Amino acid sequence: MKDRVIFLADMQSFYASVEKGDHPDLRDKPVIVSGDPERRSGIILAACPIAKSWGVETAEALWQAQQKCPHAVVVRPRMQRYIDVSCQITAIFEEFTDLVEPYSIDEQFLDVTGSRRLFGDPLAMAQKVQQRIMEKTGVYARIGIGPNKVMAKMACDNFAKKNENGIFWLTRDKLETHLWPLPVHKMFGVGSRMKRHLNNMGIRTIGQLARFPLEKLKRKWGIPGHILWMTANGLDASPVTPGTHDTQKAVGHQMTLPRDYADEKEIKVVLLELSEEVGRRARMKGYAGKTVAVGCRGADFDVPTGFYRQQKLDEPTNDAMDIYQAASRLFDRFWDRLPIRSIGVTLTQLQSDEEYQLTLFDNQYKKRQLGHTVDMIREKYGATAVIRAVSLLPAGQALDRAEKIGGHYK
Repeated sequence: MKDRVIFLADMQSFYASVEKGDHPDLRDKPVIVSGDPERRSGIILAACPIAKSWGVETAEALWQAQQKCPHAVVVRPRMQRYIDVSCQITAIFEEFTDLVEPYSIDEQFLDVTGSRRLFGDPLAMAQKVQQRIMEKTGVYARIGIGPNKVMAKMACDNFAKKNENGIFWLTRDKLETHLWPLPVHKMFGVGSRMKRHLNNMGIRTIGQLARFPLEKLKRKWGIPGHILWMTANGLDASPVTPGTHDTQKAVGHQMTLPRDYADEKEIKVVLLELSEEVGRRARMKGYAGKTVAVGCRGADFDVPTGFYRQQKLDEPTNDAMDIYQAASRLFDRFWDRLPIRSIGVTLTQLQSDEEYQLTLFDNQYKKRQLGHTVDMIREKYGATAVIRAVSLLPAGQALDRAEKIGGHYK
């Protein structure tokens, strides 16, 4: 089978790049995109290359970044704007191929195998894509090219991001010379824990993993061990699938609280709001779920506490009160009565919400119709057009959350 040509396009310091594109006066300044420290979201979401040259790192605390770069311009995130630009970039990719698969808000795969006759060789095409994104959005794209998705990803992460032109083509004949000498943690799919395991086995480079006996890896880790070996050898048959995120295995919502919550009544307010949001998201996707899960983290970083537990329901549901009642039972059972700083609710074992069991004592049809009606009102008049009375209490977060996307203001 002839090799495909796959791009993995990564937007450099995406949020910060969007801010610089929208505000030319920031172009030559160190820009940091960070949440609000007063609401416990003071974490660096993005830092431009100038800020990074001062040692600023993504995911560190804002106060740490400001110590390293006191003159940095701190910008609050505008999540809706970043989503809009990401969609704009997707539209640019679709000018080159119809096989575009979003990997994250700032990374997307493109299968351009069939586009070479129109746009030239892969390197020339990558330059055209890069130039078009810069012209339309002001964002600089780094592009890794490979015969499959994992090689394109590793080409981008390990080489394109370090190249002056931001493009690198990792062909199979470069595996031994370029990829295999790299430390094993540079391989896609190897995190800090797996790195320790592999190092303890004497595997310190990607090449050593590629040459390690496959059967030993399979005996130790099963299918994941086989996947590690395949990745190290540049093998990946997975297609670039535009609709890969159209189906879900779970619907959930988690939030970090603006302060420590120790009172059960206050926690239950947030738990109800989370259940409401999970139900809304499930209905929006046309799902009902048969398992409810609850997780929380304690407020003390030095002595980690918390839990994650789930409960199977008698019937699939996307009703807020059904979800809340199950979540509340789980919380009552497993909470250690210590203050918490974050909490989440998840609905799993999803199926179509058009299928449900009729019962004598519970009108599922009526509950689902009511849920969809409330969703329509909120869609037309805003997320706060209909809210529960408890959300008006000091513990409530629904009004504040309605102004955010992904935990950050729109």
